Amino acid sequence: MKTRILSPKILLCSLCLALGAGSLVLHAGSPRPSKLPMMLQIDAKPIDRDATSRVSFAPIAKKTAPSVVYVFSSKKVRNPSRLNPFFDDPIFRRFFGAPDDSSRNPQLPRESVQQSLGSGVIITADGYILTNNHMVEGADEVKVAVGEPRKEFKAEIVGRDAKVDIAVLKIDATGLPAATLGDSDQLEVGDTVLAIGNPFGIGLTVTHGIVSAVGRGGLGIEDYEDFIQTDAPINPGNSGGALLDTQGRVVGINTAILSRSGGFNGVGFAIPSNVVRSIAEQLVKTGHVERGFMGVNAQPVSADLATEFGVTHGALITDVTEDSPADKAGLKSGDVIVKVNDTAIEDPRHLALAVSRLAPGTEVKIEYVRAGKPATVSLKLAGQPEQSLAGGDHVGSSDQGVLNGVTVADLTPEVRRQLHVPDMIKGALVTDVDAESASARAGLQEGDIILSLDRKPVKNADEAVKLSEKIKGPKVTVRLWRDGSSRYLVVDESP
Repeated sequence: MKTRILSPKILLCSLCLALGAGSLVLHAGSPRPSKLPMMLQIDAKPIDRDATSRVSFAPIAKKTAPSVVYVFSSKKVRNPSRLNPFFDDPIFRRFFGAPDDSSRNPQLPRESVQQSLGSGVIITADGYILTNNHMVEGADEVKVAVGEPRKEFKAEIVGRDAKVDIAVLKIDATGLPAATLGDSDQLEVGDTVLAIGNPFGIGLTVTHGIVSAVGRGGLGIEDYEDFIQTDAPINPGNSGGALLDTQGRVVGINTAILSRSGGFNGVGFAIPSNVVRSIAEQLVKTGHVERGFMGVNAQPVSADLATEFGVTHGALITDVTEDSPADKAGLKSGDVIVKVNDTAIEDPRHLALAVSRLAPGTEVKIEYVRAGKPATVSLKLAGQPEQSLAGGDHVGSSDQGVLNGVTVADLTPEVRRQLHVPDMIKGALVTDVDAESASARAGLQEGDIILSLDRKPVKNADEAVKLSEKIKGPKVTVRLWRDGSSRYLVVDESP
């Protein structure tokens, strides 16, 4: 080390159309929590997988279809494109880009009304309805159409949870055909499922497929992802519709598709009913969702890190928030969490899901590994906070020890301002990495800040160089700060 002075598309499956101003007059009440508990219909009996294959799913469709409704939301948008109304939908603009200003028609008004068409599921006889948050987020007005022939109702947005993409609506009606919620934890890959919704706004549609995967995440759609993946055809307009098991129970709420073209390509995603149920109950009770907070940032355990930390799986803690439950319980950077209560933790996503499903104030048991030795600690979860989250003086030259081909510098006030590095971050700034070096292959980059080497803290460039000379190698565990958070990587300089 030397010193011297930085694919496929995911589409949310709502259907958005741009309409002329004044073409829609609807109403959506402002979020207002209700203290009355919902009377949900729940059936958690096991799925009958030994039954003879069905010739027809008509009984299921007839039973559940009346519980699936059409959801219409509208909002005013500025500067519509003359080329295609879909470009006025922020989701289409995000993935396909928007025409430049030269393509816009100056004859069109500055504002028009954009209408989103999707689906929802009635979950109580007195008018509570589930749909996706992206269906109603930012909407000025919302309406729901129920039954055939359709009867339209003004809808109140009871509450929304953007982190899981769920919203609860309320209409003024009684005696509605409420759907029965199933136990999504019982689903297995290969189980038969049906999807019911309003694709492309053409009307109620039933499709058939299987569960392709469970616990799917890492897609970057939502903050907390634990999707049921299915090949039952889901298309724009299916957002908020029901995913059913073979008993006609709702086991998921359809939310997104993986597509290059915008149409269904055999990969659809639904939010599990058990997750939806918990969120819906909180939204109706309080108007918002409270999630547990432990106070750690973590990263996956790669093969190299598994060897270094003496584990095969888990969530490797990279940072512990000061005065958080984790901090008070004594958890430290470098600990690997392997279990929360009785839930095994495979990676940081599983950790986030396990903690977020518990209420603030819940006492939890954390099993972790520190320096290769198992340990257990109990802590009480807090409430989640609102926000969870190149130059220098030459001071020497050496290229012995580990991290050969890496050049570092001190963090000067000017560098901190330039790279937006908080004052609490202490370390050595990486100013250059030899492209042919082991460090570059491991992922170390210019602009990274080295916080520790082999779990020994680094406060400045001089300390980083001296420590790198003492470490025998050929492997070294590097903790670094990048883009607002820290992470670990292993540099292996074996020949």
